[in-house]
Amino acid sequence: MERSSPNVTNLYQFIVYLCGFLLFWEWLRPLSIVTDTGNLSLFVMYTAFCFLISILQVKWWLSIPLKLAGLIFVIDGLFISERLFSKAWFYLLYTHGRYNLEVIFQRDFTEMTALFRSFLFLLLLWLMSYLLYYWFVVAKRIFLFVLLTFIYITVLDTFTNYDASIAIVRMFLVSLVAMGITSHLNMVEKESIKEIGFKRLTAWLLPLISIILFSTVIGYAAPKFDPQWPDPVPFIKSTAENAGIGSGGTVVQKVGYGEDDTRLGGSFVQDYEPVFQAAVEQPNYWRIESKDYYTGKGWERSSKEEYVAQEDGRIQFKTFSDNVDTIPLRALVRFDEKAKLPKVVYPYGIDTIFGTGQETYYLDFDTGAIKEENAKLSGYQIEYNYPSFSIDELRGASEEDPEEIKGKYLQLPENLPSRVGELAADVIASDDNRYDKAKAMESYFSLNGYLYQTKGVAVPGRNEDYVDQFLFDTKVGYCDNFSTSMAIMLRTQGIPTRWVKGFTSGEIVDGQPDVPDNLTVYEIRNSNAHSWVEVYFPDIGWVPFEPTKGFSNPVDFTMETAAEPSGQDELTADQEQSPENAAQEEQDIPGKYQDFEDETATASGPLDGQETSGYWKWIITSSLAIIISLILFFTRYRWMSIIMGRRFRHSKNASAYQEAYHFLLKVLAYKGVKRDQDQTLREYAKEVDKRYQTTDMSRLTYHYERQLYRNDVDSTQLNKMTELWENLIKRSLS
Repeated sequence: MERSSPNVTNLYQFIVYLCGFLLFWEWLRPLSIVTDTGNLSLFVMYTAFCFLISILQVKWWLSIPLKLAGLIFVIDGLFISERLFSKAWFYLLYTHGRYNLEVIFQRDFTEMTALFRSFLFLLLLWLMSYLLYYWFVVAKRIFLFVLLTFIYITVLDTFTNYDASIAIVRMFLVSLVAMGITSHLNMVEKESIKEIGFKRLTAWLLPLISIILFSTVIGYAAPKFDPQWPDPVPFIKSTAENAGIGSGGTVVQKVGYGEDDTRLGGSFVQDYEPVFQAAVEQPNYWRIESKDYYTGKGWERSSKEEYVAQEDGRIQFKTFSDNVDTIPLRALVRFDEKAKLPKVVYPYGIDTIFGTGQETYYLDFDTGAIKEENAKLSGYQIEYNYPSFSIDELRGASEEDPEEIKGKYLQLPENLPSRVGELAADVIASDDNRYDKAKAMESYFSLNGYLYQTKGVAVPGRNEDYVDQFLFDTKVGYCDNFSTSMAIMLRTQGIPTRWVKGFTSGEIVDGQPDVPDNLTVYEIRNSNAHSWVEVYFPDIGWVPFEPTKGFSNPVDFTMETAAEPSGQDELTADQEQSPENAAQEEQDIPGKYQDFEDETATASGPLDGQETSGYWKWIITSSLAIIISLILFFTRYRWMSIIMGRRFRHSKNASAYQEAYHFLLKVLAYKGVKRDQDQTLREYAKEVDKRYQTTDMSRLTYHYERQLYRNDVDSTQLNKMTELWENLIKRSLS
């Protein structure tokens, strides 16, 4: 009978391993939705690269450098701007490595940098490519991984925003193909069936695929029963501390800044933990970012964040034009040690951020979000131009918006109830300019019985719209309800808006620290987290409005005929001073702000000679460790044979002989004389003796089998066996 075709077996293995990759891809798809993982396509490409190397069975001495090169390519492309393998490139890796190792030893894992987290993630992908090759191709046991994949996806579909409707179908198809082929391979191996080329492959594989596709179509088209058991999610959430389902079907959350705004609504548990303190000349809102895409349940960004480095701390982000009257002010910000805020807070009109001189700040022009290089904020000084908008100019502003503004900031969900737009049209019916329309919408909620409260706030159901529910059904909510409703109502009337989040001005600190006379220290807590609205005015820019009941607008509006507020018609001597003088005055601030500046400068200052010396010591030590490890690895069978030989000579017993024999099999396999799976030891021994033109392996095998099967140990022959064993080891390694 014709022997099994290697091409057929390889094709089987390739299909099974491809199915493994597709299933593992399902693990990666939700990451961009349920986490802040960006550049997911690069991670998928690296995974595919590792899987390809594994299926090609590239030797380890080539596969390891290839996978490592791919890892370096991804890390360098995502995070490192220095020239590849330059001194600055290695130094950047060293600083990241040293910092993250310290973080790990301190068990503060949330402080790890994005570069290091991505490095660990790539290592995990590398490892999974090997493990899945073993599970799917070598062991042919894939059911457990398939089961875990289904559990993983269904849990994400239940507890997160990830929609697994299509993913379940994909997984069903891929899993059935993989399990069908694997079952066939196991049957062929168990029954010793001889395959006959591709004809039998086609005759078996095509019916399998046809049955799978047919069952998939039937399952997809068949009518579905409604859920037969109550949803367990509300019960599970209700048992969690400070989170769950409260009365009236309202989700209970913990107040504070968060980056996920895809599902708004629900009650809040107040959190009065401090986030930062600010020494300012006048209270103001602290902006963090804006979002533009409303889904009907919450807010998202329509584009991915793209951060651009800001030279010398000068922030190139403007929400309003240069024609707006401003007052130059400054603020000192110091974050609480326990605060985990990932982004910079700043007032309207930000111009420059002064840190300790070592930070690099990155700006996303689309959202206005600012991050520090290491995402570990401690404190800084801000110079900004506080705006005062002219009401006359706002009323006289054009309503011809640029196309890019209309295309992005007039977006509305297709299923938005029409009564939202109808109500908005009634609210602004008597107004003839954009400013008065925005003010009418801003004051509508306070004048029409809407209540501000953080408890008993509803969450929209599957077929409910967040804004529609608040406007017509509940009329109860907090800042997210008010700000989102105003933004969407104005959009229905063709007025561009965006949703903004940050913090309010906070509360004045009792027992003021020693600061200059014109500065007052405020403490901003998690409970001050807030959202509001920005409305676009052509030739003027984005103007903030505050629709939430009980809150005031974060900027000033002035009339041309109104008298200028006392104390703001001309700059004081302190306000007229240059940035250099302002920085010098900051250094003279006594108390905890000065202490903070000193500590930060010490911790983040430039490396001195001692630190540079430590850097080179670390490089030399690491290099020596790598070289020694490589030498030990490449010579492992030589020095291991010496250790094994000594143990064999001094422990002349059956167990020592069996251990030495197994080690000899490993050495022979390492040198290319590998035993086939269906080959007996005696057949294998004859093959080895034929290669080395001896009878040593047959004699060693004869005594090994006597010990193994008869428990017959001939102690008089152990010395001779030791000699034969050593001869074969020397011949193999020579």
